[in-house]
Amino acid sequence: MNIHNNFTKKQAVEKIASFPTVRPRRLRTSPQIRAMVRETRLDPGDLIYPLFVTHGTGVKTEISSMPGVFNLSPDMLAEEIHSIAELDIPAVVLFGIPATKDPIGLENFSEDGIIQQATRMIKKYNPEMVVITDVCLCEYTDHGHCGILNVGEHKRPNVHLPEGYVLNDETLEILTKVAISHAAAGADIVAPSGMMDGMVVAIRAGLDSVGYEHLPILSYSTKYASGFYGPFREAAQGAPKSGDRRSHQMDPANIREALRETALDVAEGADMLMVKPALAYLDVIRAVHESFSELPLVAYNVSGEYSMLKAAAAQGWLDEERVALEILTGIRRAGADMIITYHAKDAARWLQNA
Repeated sequence: MNIHNNFTKKQAVEKIASFPTVRPRRLRTSPQIRAMVRETRLDPGDLIYPLFVTHGTGVKTEISSMPGVFNLSPDMLAEEIHSIAELDIPAVVLFGIPATKDPIGLENFSEDGIIQQATRMIKKYNPEMVVITDVCLCEYTDHGHCGILNVGEHKRPNVHLPEGYVLNDETLEILTKVAISHAAAGADIVAPSGMMDGMVVAIRAGLDSVGYEHLPILSYSTKYASGFYGPFREAAQGAPKSGDRRSHQMDPANIREALRETALDVAEGADMLMVKPALAYLDVIRAVHESFSELPLVAYNVSGEYSMLKAAAAQGWLDEERVALEILTGIRRAGADMIITYHAKDAARWLQNA
C-alpha cells in the first residue's frame, strides 16, 4: 500500500503543471492571504519565561549580559507574574541564587530555600501560573558542578576516578530530595537538568513514594555541552570553579546519542522532553519530535542566543522584533511544542500587536 501511494504521489508530481500556469506568489499577495495559508503559528501560549530569584527584599538587578532580564527577590515576583499573566504566557521556569553554597547544595532542598520561597509566593499570588522548577546542583554547590564531586568525604575508596569527577549515583539521591522539596512548595512541574544517568527514574520513584505521583517531570533529555550558556552562568552565578561539564552534558557533534538519551528518559517515565540549546540544534529538535511525537517537546532558546540578538539589535544591525519572531517560529517549525525563551514577554507583546 505504501509503495502504491508513493508511486501515485510521484506520478502526480510529474504531472503538475509549471509556470506560467503555476504561480506560488498568488498565495503571498496580501497579509490576509499569507496569514490564511501560514503553516506554523507562534502564540504566547507556546512560551515559557525563565525567572532568576535571589534572597533579599526590593531586589531587581538587571543582568549585564542579558538586557531586560533581572535577578528578583521573592517580594518582587507579584508584579512580574502579573505582567507575565497579562501577556497570556502560561508558565515560568525558576532558577535560584542561594544565600550560601556548599559541596552538595543544601539550600537546594531546604524548606526555606530561595526556589521554595519563590514558588510559594507565585502560587499564593497567582495559583493558575504554571511553575516549573529547575532541578540541578550547579547553582548551589561551591564548586559549581551539577553533582557531588569525587573529592574529600565523597571520594569513592579504591575506585580509580579522576579527581573532581561528578559522581552519578550519589547525585541522584540529592536530586530526588530537591524534586520532593520543590513539589512540597507547590511546583507544578519539576525539570531535572543535570544530565545524570537515571535521574528521571530516581526522581519519579521519589515523588511517587511521598504522594506526588501526579506531578509531571520535564526532563532535559538532550542537553549539549554548549558555548551558548555563558550569560546564564553569570545570571545564576553557577559557572564551574574548575574543569567543564563535558563528562555529563552531550557532545555538540552527536545526534544519535540525543535519540538514545531521549529514549532512556522516556522509558524511565519522563512526561515531557527538552532539547537545549535550540538555535544551533534545530535538526535535533526535528529528530526528537519525529521519533517521540507522543510526548510534548520543549526547546530552550538559551541565554547566549538571546544575548547575541540583543547585542546586534543594540548596534542597529538587526531588527530585534522581526528576527526574534523568526527564530522562535523556526524553533516551532522544527517540532517544538513549547519554547523556553528570555524573549517570551517581548514576543508575546509583538504577537498581540501584530
